[in-house]
Amino acid sequence: MADSKEKLFSDFTAPSRQEWRDKIEADLKGADYQKKMVWRTNEGFSMEPFYRKEDVDKLPLVNALPGEFPYVRGNKAADNEWYVRQDIKCECPKEANAKALDILDKGVTSLGFCISPDLVSAEYIDKLLEGIYVDCVELNFVTCPTKALELAQILVAYFQKKGADAQKVEGSIGFDPLEAILTRGKDTTELLKNAKALVETFAAYPKFRPIAVNAFKLTNAGAYSYQDLGYALAWGNEYLSQLTEAGVAPELAAQSIKFNLGINGVYFMEIAKVRAARMLWAQIVSQYTPCKESAKMHVCAFTTTYNQTLFDSYVNMLRSQTETMSAALGGVDSIVVTPFDAPYEVPTEFAERIARNQQLLLKDECHFDRMVDVAGGSYFIEELTSALAGQAWKLFLAVEEEGGFLAAAKAGSVQNTINETNATRHANAGKRKEFLLGTNQFPNFTEKSEDKQPLSPCCKSSCGSEGDIPAIKTSRLASDFEALRLTTEKAAKVPVAFMLTIGNLAMRQARAQFSCNFLAAAGYQVIDNLGFKTVEEGVDAALAAGADIVVICSSDDEYAEYAIPAFKYLDGRALYVVAGAPACTEELKAAGIENFIHVRSNQLETLKEYNAKLGI
Repeated sequence: MADSKEKLFSDFTAPSRQEWRDKIEADLKGADYQKKMVWRTNEGFSMEPFYRKEDVDKLPLVNALPGEFPYVRGNKAADNEWYVRQDIKCECPKEANAKALDILDKGVTSLGFCISPDLVSAEYIDKLLEGIYVDCVELNFVTCPTKALELAQILVAYFQKKGADAQKVEGSIGFDPLEAILTRGKDTTELLKNAKALVETFAAYPKFRPIAVNAFKLTNAGAYSYQDLGYALAWGNEYLSQLTEAGVAPELAAQSIKFNLGINGVYFMEIAKVRAARMLWAQIVSQYTPCKESAKMHVCAFTTTYNQTLFDSYVNMLRSQTETMSAALGGVDSIVVTPFDAPYEVPTEFAERIARNQQLLLKDECHFDRMVDVAGGSYFIEELTSALAGQAWKLFLAVEEEGGFLAAAKAGSVQNTINETNATRHANAGKRKEFLLGTNQFPNFTEKSEDKQPLSPCCKSSCGSEGDIPAIKTSRLASDFEALRLTTEKAAKVPVAFMLTIGNLAMRQARAQFSCNFLAAAGYQVIDNLGFKTVEEGVDAALAAGADIVVICSSDDEYAEYAIPAFKYLDGRALYVVAGAPACTEELKAAGIENFIHVRSNQLETLKEYNAKLGI
């Protein structure tokens, strides 16, 4: 058998890199290789369309094994098991307890409780955790950092009272005063003094991690993958430094930190991000202690809210599913799937059920929990992991040069960088350089909001009033288009956009489809047509349909013949738009035509302009 395999491979000559390149360029038929085939990432590096074994042979960790330092291939060697986590906002402890017990029966293995600071008490915890075996379920708590130490003491007393095995109790408290600096501009430096006592409170519970790095807040504010990774590493290093300087053993300090990472929709990049995160964190911890077990990064992944939409919200399931797959294949410890209706309502029971089942599907039907680092050895993923790690490390070093994450956050440099990225991405979405299915690309033409309104993020900690430090601005990528569409819905009359299709069949159909998608993003009623013999016939049909906007759709060559006569015949009775950017544009403008839509148009600004012209 071995001989036959050797003969099989010897019968084929492996093509060289240049032969692959020559074949690709031949298939491109003169198109630019760099523009068509090379992926220029937002992270500042480029990825080739193909990689070969010799590309990854040079990478230092390509032969690393799962479960071994520096854990690029995962913390575990036997399986890829993770916790299915669902968060519960706690007001009435009995109701929260009943919900927790119910969802534990439905596949959840990790609970997250968001507790208002004024409710923290031993009595509350007794009611909240009644009937829950605390050494069999991962337990996570979020409350105001000012109450974290008190909550920690209450929990330890509860664990002891219940006789729980300290080696099996697993979870977190989510103490992260640095988050308040980033998200609220509030200087919470004073609270860092509680970190040492908090860690020492759980010293006997090696799997309970009270310190959190809530980097998912950056992802939800639009950060690129290298940014939330680089900042997360600096964030974690700040806590590690603060704890060790306070006298905490570095092994205890490292094992007390939990990373809550956001996962965005760039599928392969996010797989690589999780792998790179473990690798880089292991290198950081190794500078504090030679204990390799302490160098394991523990990650809970949160699917992002940044790309979720109010309109066509079922598409959010597709987004979060690919994000969940990225997290699972990347090898995280637990996952929180954001319900699809989170942008506009407190998630319903149905939405929460779907979110749970998205993870259970990957486990029970796809067996993602059985495959250890399935991406390992992929030339592309290995190269992507290395490239992303390089960019994130540069950002980490830049933060350290500023004096560390705390100094950078207090100076506002982290927040300003994230806000600039967010603004850039919103601008790109407005120009359709960044697509949001169902929002700025292929919107649902007939959908109405049905009184849905965007919600502000919930389950916030309360640490006093806002501060004077710059804060990150959390605004979903679709928010600008949603505001526009909601405004259109409130108008006395929803504008009707009529496609005056004429001339070349292929071109008029293509431009009509483009224009319908372009204009429906504002909530306009769009009417497509099979074609008209004359512009007069088309204009008459548009006016009969009550059109507020008439879009002429034809070929570039035929616009010279049709565009001006149609404009003159319409005679200002509706807004007139030319679909495309024909060579005769200047001639059309000289005739008084002002409105053109094409692939280079700023869709958002154009639609706002049309709303203004229509009195909306």
